[in-house]
Amino acid sequence: MSLSRRRSDTWSRPWRALLAVLGPGLVVMLADTDAGSVITAAQSGAQWGYQLLLLQVVLIPILYIVQELTVRLGIVTGEGHGELIARRFGRGWAWLSVATLALSCLGALLTELSGMAGVGLLFGVPRWVTMVILVGGLIVMVWTASYAGVERVALAVGAFEFAFLLVALRTHQALGPLIRQSLHIPFQDPGYLYLAAANVGAVIMPWMVFYQQSAVVDKRLRVEHLTMARVDTAIGAVVTQLIMAAVLVATAATIGRGNPHAPLNTVQQIADALTPFLGQHTGRLLFALGMSGAATVATIVVSLTAARGVGEVMGFKHSLEHHPREAPWFYGIYTALLVLGGLLVASDVNLVTLGVAMEVMNAILLPIVLGFLYLLARHALSGPLRLQGPYAGFVLGIIVLTAGFGLYAAINGIAVG
Repeated sequence: MSLSRRRSDTWSRPWRALLAVLGPGLVVMLADTDAGSVITAAQSGAQWGYQLLLLQVVLIPILYIVQELTVRLGIVTGEGHGELIARRFGRGWAWLSVATLALSCLGALLTELSGMAGVGLLFGVPRWVTMVILVGGLIVMVWTASYAGVERVALAVGAFEFAFLLVALRTHQALGPLIRQSLHIPFQDPGYLYLAAANVGAVIMPWMVFYQQSAVVDKRLRVEHLTMARVDTAIGAVVTQLIMAAVLVATAATIGRGNPHAPLNTVQQIADALTPFLGQHTGRLLFALGMSGAATVATIVVSLTAARGVGEVMGFKHSLEHHPREAPWFYGIYTALLVLGGLLVASDVNLVTLGVAMEVMNAILLPIVLGFLYLLARHALSGPLRLQGPYAGFVLGIIVLTAGFGLYAAINGIAVG
């Protein structure tokens, strides 16, 4: 073999390895920037300008630290999060963990479906028509596709979220004022704290931990894939926060500049925030693409995660690698959740209020979710992959600060608000 050919193979091997592993981290992170997260970022920019922008950057390493632990647990143990809690701490604790998952998933599912209904209304499509098309399509997709097929669809749909980056770039914001305002943080204001808690809950969600751990198991990743799985997770963490920052910048540059502290009460108002830079039709189209990508990929992830979580604790088959005849409960719960969510959203739901409230609820649940994750990383792993030494102390500090801030901000924001 020639020298040039050997060099080419050397350079291509890491890329081939990454492409083989790529998926679980990127999918869960694209789902992380869901309809509720987009709404929370839009509210943040509209009401506080760039003052919550720094938080989006700070959350990148925290999000990676949390999700990297789920990757380790899934690859090393070959078990889902609920299964692992049941085996290590007992079924009662597993049910507590799945209860937090159920709350988070139900709220998220209603938010995602409401987001899609709002997009449909922008173009004159009734809520019930949007729900029939979306719910019906997702049921057919999951019942007929493998894990790999569902993952490819989720990645393709989630790519539409990059439309928000284009919008932010078109605002042509000067970096100086943007940075100065982002460093001005009014910690004493309960309205700011409430949205800060919502942003924390919009980035670190209970269902993300369950989904990514199960996904690396379904994808049959092994210890030799760990490095590339970490890269997959890191890329996803950066991408999801870039999208959150882009939405915040776009609304801060429009509503936040022209009418500071004005709330956004409808999807229409959020879409209108994009039109000054792109024109009414282009702005609305890009918003529709971004919101559709965010809501659809999150709907897939959230509904599958809820069905898997219940299956892990109850002991029935809960993988997309099983045929519906082999795992009727798994597919049945998935279908029932989507149908129930579609029926509820076909009624009149205030998407903006619901979306922000659900993210605050996620922040309140963080101590339970992150507490279990830390304990599992300490006790369910062994050898060099066990969470130990100074890094274990560092991770514990990050978890306590993140969960503590989210809980403090949520309680104070709710109490005063």
